[in-house]
Amino acid sequence: MDSIVRSCAYSPDGTAFVVGLESGDIHVYSTLNWEMLQTLNGHQDETRSVVCSTDGNLVVSGSWDKTVRVWIMESGICQHILTDHTDMVHCVAVSPHQHQVASCSSDKTIRLWDLATGNCHQILFGHEDAVDCVVYSPKGDWLASGSDDSTVRLWDAATGECSRILDSHRDAVLGIAFSPQGDQVASASYDKTIRLWDVKSGNCRHVLEGHNAEVHNVVYSPKGDQIFSASNDVTVRAWDVQSGTCRHTMTGHTGNVFCVAYSPNVDMIASGSWDKTVRLWDVSVGGTRHISKGHSRTVPNVKCSPNGDLVASCCMNNTIRLWDVETGACLRTLSGHSDGVIGLAFSPQGREIVSGGGDKTVRLWDIETGICQHILTGHNDYVCDIAYSPQGDQVASAGEDMVVRLWNAITREYCGTLSGHKKGVRSVAYSPDGNLIATGSKDCTVRLWNVGTMACTNILIGHDDWVHDVEFAPQGRQLASVSAAGTVRLWNVTTGECCLTLTGHNHAVRRVAYSPSGDLLASGSEDKTLKLWDVASGQCKVEIQNFPGTVYGIAWTPSPDANFLITGCQDGSVLKWEIIEEDGQCHVRLCWGATSGSLTVSGALIQDVRGLSSLNKQLLKQRSAVGEPVNQFHEANKTLITMTSK
Repeated sequence: MDSIVRSCAYSPDGTAFVVGLESGDIHVYSTLNWEMLQTLNGHQDETRSVVCSTDGNLVVSGSWDKTVRVWIMESGICQHILTDHTDMVHCVAVSPHQHQVASCSSDKTIRLWDLATGNCHQILFGHEDAVDCVVYSPKGDWLASGSDDSTVRLWDAATGECSRILDSHRDAVLGIAFSPQGDQVASASYDKTIRLWDVKSGNCRHVLEGHNAEVHNVVYSPKGDQIFSASNDVTVRAWDVQSGTCRHTMTGHTGNVFCVAYSPNVDMIASGSWDKTVRLWDVSVGGTRHISKGHSRTVPNVKCSPNGDLVASCCMNNTIRLWDVETGACLRTLSGHSDGVIGLAFSPQGREIVSGGGDKTVRLWDIETGICQHILTGHNDYVCDIAYSPQGDQVASAGEDMVVRLWNAITREYCGTLSGHKKGVRSVAYSPDGNLIATGSKDCTVRLWNVGTMACTNILIGHDDWVHDVEFAPQGRQLASVSAAGTVRLWNVTTGECCLTLTGHNHAVRRVAYSPSGDLLASGSEDKTLKLWDVASGQCKVEIQNFPGTVYGIAWTPSPDANFLITGCQDGSVLKWEIIEEDGQCHVRLCWGATSGSLTVSGALIQDVRGLSSLNKQLLKQRSAVGEPVNQFHEANKTLITMTSK
């Protein structure tokens, strides 16, 4: 992000996420697809607190500019500006019944406002120093507040009377939360501890110790069995409420963590930090399993293993990486090529990977050990693409030297050469039955070859520029090819006729891939977009825009229940997407992402989305970004907004 994250909150139904920044801006996102909904501008200083109304229609914010603002979420209009505080506003809260707003300030007061009119109808005095935090009980009958005077105070929300002072902290109380049942209050302090208080008796039940620096914020899980805390020690911690023990320490932030929020409908928490990032954590594992570092340079290709549990990505930094499909964790890095790796493929049995690249070699790797078992030489220029035969007995390598070389995958011996293209061969693919090979070339043609005879059986003419990629449909009756002219063509394999020409990309299309069922086709382009096409009609169903570079790699993961898509990008990122088809419409969700930098929700626009899903559905990882918002995603008449990367 381009500003420090000071506050964050989910809407009560979990469909919206709000971020308050040190710059004063507030951004609102849809958690369905992390669409940017609104940018709320108006505060003249840090936005220290944000909260949503119980119906999800309003956002209330408090700022160091001494004001409280009430915003209409859908329109972004500021409905009220509440200006009675005489010093910085640190925190705001909305009553469960939505008739009242509470705000606290360095002026040592808590003010209660009528949400409908914006009028201040009560001022609560008692704290002897700045009031840092305030929260309503679940029923709205109590208020709890924390102060620089080291105390927690409980107030009757109706009368404004202070009913109890809890004074065991040794320093300022920075964050406070009621349990979902309303019988307990958790307070976070500058003294590095969290204290759990019994509301009825005022007794301290537990002192949670473990943070090495000030604790800024606390939140209960919806069930009330866990507490999550954000600290200046750059960690988020998960605590067991019953025992007071620390369950997880979540590391990844590189600066003070100021805020933490629990999603109401999935087991996921969000944290915001001085490092200008928002991170989303998987509650069940402490979240660290989804924080992956991506390639440092362009990813020309990605492939999925036959059983769908691994993703392989190759990079122009001479390496190949293996990723866990479910978690996004990098399992292994394969090194050995002396130049950029451009093509790769899994063996049908899933035990080997074959790769080719700028060093003119073809290499075969053992997946389990990561060891290069064989190096095949013979190409006179760099190897552009690699394919395994469906039976696993043959490997085809396409080269800039205008030929395709065939290799025996068992003996590793050279079998023959497919010659005929007039320029470099950019892509190669086997038909599902293994009887045909398709190749695409810089000579603007697609060629079909008989594997047994190695003879060219058809030349498909129609492209006006280099053919970058070819792929057979799962049924084998159709072939897709993409061109530097920006088009995608679908061919009848038997007749060689072009069935459909798909237009819409503004620059060269670099990669194409059929879904496992064959009804969808994905294309990636130099225009920084990925398009999903309906194969039968040729209509574009979904467009994902503003990738931080050319989309070079596309691979579908085999799954009987859902469509998952892996993309590799020019910036070195590898992303996993879930494609959801409902009522004839396509929806896209990011599941995880790995980039060359931190995986963050960036720019306060959840810019340059890197990674989004719930536990196995919706987890977001993103990286830092700057710039003005641009359209990222089109689904019917909807638009996602994102930003360009640094």
